[in-house]
Amino acid sequence: MSPSPKYQVRPYYKLRNTSSITAHAAADAPAAGPWTLPALCTAYNWPTGLAGGGVIAIVELGGGWVQSDLDALFQAINQPSPQVTDVSVDGTQNSPNQNVGSADDPDYEVALDIQVSGAAYFAATGQAATIRVYWSQDIGTAVQKASADGCDVCSISWGSDEANWGTAAAEQMESIAATATAGGMIVFGAAGDNDSGDGGPTPANVDCPSSCPHVVSCGGTNKTPTQETVWNDNPGQTNGEGTGGGYSTVFPVQAFQIGAPPAPANTQYGSGRMVPDVCADADPNTGYEIVVHGSHAVVGGTSAVAPLYAGLFASFGNKLGFVTPKLWQNQGAFNDITVGSNGLYDAAPGPDPCSGIGSPIGTSIAALFVGV
Repeated sequence: MSPSPKYQVRPYYKLRNTSSITAHAAADAPAAGPWTLPALCTAYNWPTGLAGGGVIAIVELGGGWVQSDLDALFQAINQPSPQVTDVSVDGTQNSPNQNVGSADDPDYEVALDIQVSGAAYFAATGQAATIRVYWSQDIGTAVQKASADGCDVCSISWGSDEANWGTAAAEQMESIAATATAGGMIVFGAAGDNDSGDGGPTPANVDCPSSCPHVVSCGGTNKTPTQETVWNDNPGQTNGEGTGGGYSTVFPVQAFQIGAPPAPANTQYGSGRMVPDVCADADPNTGYEIVVHGSHAVVGGTSAVAPLYAGLFASFGNKLGFVTPKLWQNQGAFNDITVGSNGLYDAAPGPDPCSGIGSPIGTSIAALFVGV
């Protein structure tokens, strides 16, 4: 169950302020600027040569994709295009090019999800990804359908402040996610792109479905070749452009979140489950080079982080299910992010409500699941 459209469930992508981007060669490592997908995977120590086999599900509530954009991007990075199948859950269809020129064009979200997950999977396996895009007006029913279809990982880049969902809808979404993970499907969700405020009524609001305990919550960083900090393009604000993160008002503290700091005392804000769980590059200033509407673009947002992890985990194989506790038990498999703030909360050594347990060390994470 998702909140109704009036609650503005939205995609979590951010466009870099640039008129045109020329694709780098796949091996090029950028300076403090955009990343090609292969270069970013290399920077995160991606594993290679894995057997793969995981089917990737992507939830989309609007927009669309075209094959020519995929082919252009994957040709530019010297990879085969993934095999993409559209699945309509409730009559919603792949409908590209509806809002060309708009800052709210969901085609950017769809392209980002497919291209990032596909490239991340190929980098780890040397094989084209198998991706199923689930079109729906309801996040929960799309996750249910993906699980019923036997998908192995699911990426969700849409969401809204918990208060917009309400307790009943958020709890139902968590029940769906728990059932999906029990069936073997990992669920990743973007933590939001509006700092600790998440576009909500107070300086601290976490995003659902990312806040659901059985969803791996994905926060964002600014990553250059030499450093990685919390993504926040509007320091000092609690509702600017930056990673979501904080404490749930719906879901209680989770025992698997080893070392997670408690919520600050004497606050009227949430004190339950901490988000995010993990993070990766999301700042559009160090964003991802993709192709949309026939043109190269640089896109960021925590929307990019969920499919990045989805592509990585699909390379580990099938039916891994509820992986979050294992990730928290092995925090050394992640780069600890200790610098930055998302408004109300600051990064610190160890887990924190800006970056979770950190950004991926791909080979170390792979070793937890495939014995690399």
